[in-house]
Amino acid sequence: MTTSEMTNAIPVSLGILPRNERPVALGFISVEILVGQSGVAQRDHYQQVGYQRPPSPTRVKQLATRLSKKRVDIPTALLLNFREYDSDEHLIGHGDMRHLNLQEQKLYVVDGQHRVEALRLLFEEDPQRWGSMGVPFVCMLGANEEEEMEQFYAVNANSKSVPTGLAFDLLKQQASNNASLFQELQETGKAWIIRGGDIVEHLESAPIWAGRVRFTGQPKAATTVGNDGFVNSLRPLLNSPFFSQMETDDQIQVLQAFWSGVKIVLPDAFDEPGDYVLQKSTGVATLHLLLVSVIELVRNKNQSLIDPESYSQMLEKPFQSLSEVSPTGEAVSGSDFWKSGGQGAAGSFSSNAGRRVLVARLRENLPKVSIT
Repeated sequence: MTTSEMTNAIPVSLGILPRNERPVALGFISVEILVGQSGVAQRDHYQQVGYQRPPSPTRVKQLATRLSKKRVDIPTALLLNFREYDSDEHLIGHGDMRHLNLQEQKLYVVDGQHRVEALRLLFEEDPQRWGSMGVPFVCMLGANEEEEMEQFYAVNANSKSVPTGLAFDLLKQQASNNASLFQELQETGKAWIIRGGDIVEHLESAPIWAGRVRFTGQPKAATTVGNDGFVNSLRPLLNSPFFSQMETDDQIQVLQAFWSGVKIVLPDAFDEPGDYVLQKSTGVATLHLLLVSVIELVRNKNQSLIDPESYSQMLEKPFQSLSEVSPTGEAVSGSDFWKSGGQGAAGSFSSNAGRRVLVARLRENLPKVSIT
């Protein structure tokens, strides 16, 4: 092999895609060659060509930052295609290990354009650092745009995102042993996910919540809310000035006292929690948003934040004043307001906008603040 042949030659192993016997090459490509000789067939609806939308600049920049700070790797292979492939011209060597000689031809990125664009950004900033970095790839050899489109659709249409509950659980587990990841979450305003996960794990053992929170892989059984729904509901609290500065143990005590106070006012809703939305996603999202205001009222009146009576006194009037006509046409209030399905009315406030309306109505009947 001559020096000129080696310039853009990449060591590869060869394989076959069984459905149409399309040859493929597997290997590592340097960032310098990748960004210099790759392109993306972006969709042009009017010309009816291409199949990919433009990359998201935000996603590209975020990935570039994480790569630069050594917070992530690129362990999964890019899916590429060498459209102008000719085995006699572009494949060098014999046996199991060959060299794919790109010459001046372009590689089309079928899957992985955000990774490629992030590497392009890093290479442009510091070619010496990033140019020789090897990136794993699988490259179809000689496929046309229609085959690329089929593979792009197969990869993306059949992929399934990680369930939010599992994502939160895995993120919390990683952050507990990875200070760099936790710092990144703080920088991006997502550290509340970790703190929320800690709270839910501890709160789940409290009497009111025992067996009610469902974690990934657990049967639904008698649970009423997924851990992701519970963690999400805590976000307003964990981003509020006072509650966010508490130690986790104190936050848990406050939440235990609050829910115990709610139970004093609405005991029926806790006898058969599956029949009510109070301990489901709608209920926890509504009440935890309300709790941001209630905590300030309890503090204003110099009452204990860990005494259930402090909350029951605050909440009795708001809960008892809440009245609505259910989908079945019945006027419901008190615990009945929170019944599931057509028997209650809270389900009609399940959207984000609906919950804000419900919280506003509850706040109207909270005690007024005194500054003296």
